[in-house]
Amino acid sequence: MSEPPRLRDLPLAASRPASDPPMRHETVLPDEPAEARAALAAALPSGGRTALAGVCARWPGFLEAWARLGEHTLAGGDAVTAYAFARVGYHRGLDRLRREGWGGTGLVRWAQPSNRGFLRALRLLLASAAALGELDESTRCRQFLLDLDPDDALGAAAYPPIPGADWRPPPLPL
Repeated sequence: MSEPPRLRDLPLAASRPASDPPMRHETVLPDEPAEARAALAAALPSGGRTALAGVCARWPGFLEAWARLGEHTLAGGDAVTAYAFARVGYHRGLDRLRREGWGGTGLVRWAQPSNRGFLRALRLLLASAAALGELDESTRCRQFLLDLDPDDALGAAAYPPIPGADWRPPPLPL
């Protein structure tokens, strides 16, 4: 019978080579209710603030609805209100991510359709903060998008390193 290894003979690190980055947990948010998605789809063609606000009022946890309402508001020139809508979507999204096991780090990819509402709200937070001249916030949001989705499906690496008041986000991928 062989002796068990002595403590000093055990490796100090995992068997993965030191050059490999640590594995990162990927979080996928659950889908929104079908009725909520249908209501948003019906509200989008009109693009009206009232229709979008109605979806948010009926489903206050619907992240994409908040992001779409904020995008519409920002396009209309109201960066302050768009920032508020972005904050609602972003913070509700953080709460939902945490309920799904996200611990403050890890992946939240655009490739997962159910994650898009949160990422859209974060991108809106970046754009509305930039429009308000909140350079620290816009810079932090840009980096957070890159950290969450290293595949960079939103093209955040091409955004200015410090998105300022004159920057406008490009159209989102479909």
